[in-house]
Amino acid sequence: MDMTSLYVLAPELLILFASMALLVGDTFWAKTSPNLTPRLAVFSLLITAVVVMLTAQPNSVQLFDGAFVRDGVADLMKVAMLVIAGAALCMSRAYLQSRQIERGEYYVLALISVLGMMVLASGYDLLSLFLGMEIMSLAIYAMIGMQRDSAVGIEAAMKYFVLGAMATGILLYGMSLIYGGVGSLRLDAIYQVVSASDPSLMLSMGLVFILVGLAFKFGAAPFHMWVPDVYHGTPTGIVMFIATVPAIAAFALMFRLLIEGLESTMMAWQGLLISIAVLSLLVGNITAIAQTNLKRMFAYSSITHMGFVILGFVAGNVDGYASALFYVMVYSAMSLVGFGLIVALSRHGFEADQIADFSGLGKRNPLMAFLMLVILLSMAGIPPLLGFYAKIAILSALVGAGLTWLAVFAVVMALIGAFYYLRVIKVMYFDAPAATDTPTVEFSSSSLRYGLLALVTVILVVGFFPGSLLSLVGFVMTY
Repeated sequence: MDMTSLYVLAPELLILFASMALLVGDTFWAKTSPNLTPRLAVFSLLITAVVVMLTAQPNSVQLFDGAFVRDGVADLMKVAMLVIAGAALCMSRAYLQSRQIERGEYYVLALISVLGMMVLASGYDLLSLFLGMEIMSLAIYAMIGMQRDSAVGIEAAMKYFVLGAMATGILLYGMSLIYGGVGSLRLDAIYQVVSASDPSLMLSMGLVFILVGLAFKFGAAPFHMWVPDVYHGTPTGIVMFIATVPAIAAFALMFRLLIEGLESTMMAWQGLLISIAVLSLLVGNITAIAQTNLKRMFAYSSITHMGFVILGFVAGNVDGYASALFYVMVYSAMSLVGFGLIVALSRHGFEADQIADFSGLGKRNPLMAFLMLVILLSMAGIPPLLGFYAKIAILSALVGAGLTWLAVFAVVMALIGAFYYLRVIKVMYFDAPAATDTPTVEFSSSSLRYGLLALVTVILVVGFFPGSLLSLVGFVMTY
């Protein structure tokens, strides 16, 4: 460990020190300065994002005997994680306060979770990837159960913990089989050994276990059973975090394992990924149509979106991987706004998580309805919004890889999925408000209002000019 290593590790060390400082400091100032911990947590995330950009390396740098890598892909994912996490914490605070579940530990857990995600983004051997995944997951388990007086919330935390532990065990067993078949933990060594010979039975079994574990982490069908229950049972302010940033971390895990380590076995895992993606598109879209709870609808739509991300890996080329990274970042931003608008409409004792709760929103709060309109149309893939270009990038990669039939199937599923998004728009603008609804509704906090406005503005601007972000993602993938 020298000064160069500290320079490369600066973002992770900053988040680590910030989480430890807040954990200790909150015990001193929690009662006298309750605003200090959340502000310092958000400040730490945003400053770390700046540090990532300032310390970006022109070439790939490896540390700890190749267990940790700092490259363009890792830096881009880290910046996206940090910015989205900071926005989620900032916009969820009023919600947490109104439910009396805001505590300093929540922000410390969020920082620790982000630290695990950053380790995942830079993990370059099986052990570092596993450690990053566990640091992230254990913190999220505790975050979900923050509302201790809610039976539904505790149930959601237990389901996520049990199924997450099972997924971790499956993934770890697959990693152990890969190690047994190759004899190394490093991804570059695994790539060289696998490329030089045909996959053995042990390696093939390990690959299957890894794909199953990854599907659990992605929330992809047929391993999606935890997603709707966790989204529904978790307080919406916390869902804003767990439904957005971990999606980028899941992409990082899949990218490092399947592309950096096992890309030469593509013929073995491509068919399995196609099956998972097709099932995700079918189950997510069809089941979402039947939902009346907006959080559950978003949960099933997330299964569909993860199916699109997996299709980028199915393409098996740089364009596919770049389009998958672009898609997961776009989805995380859109999902943050979607759950943020549920938070904006909710009040103490009223969650506003039913589709019917948005009845007549176009008259009760035109700005809030417009923001939801933009996000729903973008999620549905309506041009010229950002979600449209994310889907087009995936479809173009599939066609370029000769998988035209799969691209056509994805288009048909996207058309089916547009129905449940348009249904919410119809409720907002064409249904009359319920008799118990107030004539007008306001944002619960100024930070939520301006945060949502800023995010939707960025989504609109990038949607009209998507070339820059697409070029950046393509550049870091090929550099």
